[in-house]
Amino acid sequence: MSKTRLAIFVTGGGTNCENIIKYFQLRPWVEIPIVVSSRADAFAIVRAERLGVPTKVITKKELEEERCMVLDTVKGCDYIILAGFLPKVPQYLIAAFPNRIINIHPALLPKFGGKGMWGHHVHEAVKAAGETQSGITIHFVNENLDEGEHIAQFATPLSPDDTPDDIAEKVHKLEMAHFPQVIEAVIKGCIV
Repeated sequence: MSKTRLAIFVTGGGTNCENIIKYFQLRPWVEIPIVVSSRADAFAIVRAERLGVPTKVITKKELEEERCMVLDTVKGCDYIILAGFLPKVPQYLIAAFPNRIINIHPALLPKFGGKGMWGHHVHEAVKAAGETQSGITIHFVNENLDEGEHIAQFATPLSPDDTPDDIAEKVHKLEMAHFPQVIEAVIKGCIV
């Protein structure tokens, strides 16, 4: 049986990246041949290398202008997983991986998505709006930011006393609990 190959794209600390790598290390039918970071100083690189996964830095500018190099980097991969990847995915990559680029967003889309809505900005907006719940949306990537088809959503209740940091912690727990399992379900064809 041939292995399903995942490329993970990251920008920051890499807790989701590390969680995904560890999860699939226990599933020998999945291989993670590369972690791509948009920043050379992303701690995700350290996490990936500690777990024996090769890494490559591809800057936002290179992502936009070095099409052949980017496509060569992910050649042979079946899916691209965005685990805290901030640059907008270019159209050529979406075309090369139709419904095979999976992103996680730290809110219940369509609320709190789009330009500028990443990381702590999302949790601050959720708090400012007085929402009674937040959560995560795992979705396919299309040409519009955070507008791809939803694969799964998981919610967590919020209390009026929750700070943006509290919201971030609750959402992070959902990410750790669900993201790898949803990726696995997509790979197995349980979610299409």
